[in-house]
Amino acid sequence: MTLFLRHATLIDGLGSDPLEDASVTVEEARIQSVQSGRTTAPASAKVLDLDGLTLLPGLIDAHTHLGILSAAEASVFSPAMTAALLFQNAELCLLSGHTTAREMGGADGALRQVIDSGLVPGPRLYPSGPLLCQTGGHGDLGPPFYPHHPGVRGTPGLADLSISCDGPDGVRIAARQAFRRGATQLKMCISGGVISHTDRLEDTQFSKAELAAAVDEARARGTYVTAHAHNVEAINLGLDAGVACFEHGSFLDEETANRMAREGAALVPTLTVTRLLASEWAAWGVPEAVVPRLQGVEEAMLASVKLAHDAGVAVGSGTDLLGPRQNHRGLEIALKSRVMGPMAAIVSATSTNARILGSKELGVIAPDKLADLIVVSGDPLAEPELFDDPERVVLIVKGGVIVKDSRS
Repeated sequence: MTLFLRHATLIDGLGSDPLEDASVTVEEARIQSVQSGRTTAPASAKVLDLDGLTLLPGLIDAHTHLGILSAAEASVFSPAMTAALLFQNAELCLLSGHTTAREMGGADGALRQVIDSGLVPGPRLYPSGPLLCQTGGHGDLGPPFYPHHPGVRGTPGLADLSISCDGPDGVRIAARQAFRRGATQLKMCISGGVISHTDRLEDTQFSKAELAAAVDEARARGTYVTAHAHNVEAINLGLDAGVACFEHGSFLDEETANRMAREGAALVPTLTVTRLLASEWAAWGVPEAVVPRLQGVEEAMLASVKLAHDAGVAVGSGTDLLGPRQNHRGLEIALKSRVMGPMAAIVSATSTNARILGSKELGVIAPDKLADLIVVSGDPLAEPELFDDPERVVLIVKGGVIVKDSRS
């Protein structure tokens, strides 16, 4: 099918000035042309009039946990309910305007298979498989005084959080298991976390040799390692080992930001989870005792975003949402706008995230790119908060196919 989207204000995802009265022609799954001014629709094209609306690339959430439905130690859902809620989260992600997601632990490659098959609506998925954590580290949610058992983390092929591994050889085996289960990149936890039972945010985790083993395995597959890291000690350890991307980066300093920029490492802040966890902890299955660990994290992360952006680090965009019925995915852009500005925040969630994912086909409205497009009501440069309201996302096209159209 040929689509002809016309008369929109176009934001291309690269930070260029908005293009007024823009028209975009889509052939099959790709963008064929981008024009400005009044143009004639191709013969037999489906015409979509977008007067007064803003056209953007499909958003990318580079830090999702669609399959973490509860952070409680033991599963609280049956396999059937887990599948239903997982599929609902995937659809909610897509309908929020996020046509692509990088899954950072939870759903594995099986969810990508069912989405790609057309059986379940959802974003283009880049799964990490189960994340890699050290015994007793962030991501190891097993009961502390008993041996681990499979039910603690989930069900492979549906939703599975993590693999505990120790020593370079153990890390290699775990990395290979993650790739076997559909990982497109590896995720490791190399610092303590907010939702942890046995560590502190100040802790570092894994040795340089262990991290290097995972980096070797990823490079052998033509991909990379990204790392959960709140503190600069963990980030510098990861840089020493060749880690390419860092999640959260809550307590960044100028020296480390400059090193990240020099070495081409990316940062994916997750402001949304720091804002929402204080009110959503019960619904997400998080113990109330964890909430005090959030004190000051949002303010520190906002300062880190500014440091990284000013240093020239590729700053991406991720939400880190947990639980069932995941909402407020667009809040990340609104929060990041406060320190980066709205245009830079949009770029972080489009072309920068695409670059972090290693995709040359996503995140930009230009000829030959994949036709992942969204249309919003209003001006997101004047009102970035609109991304937090899925009803303001009135049209979604994924791969040239209309998956939502609520224009009046």
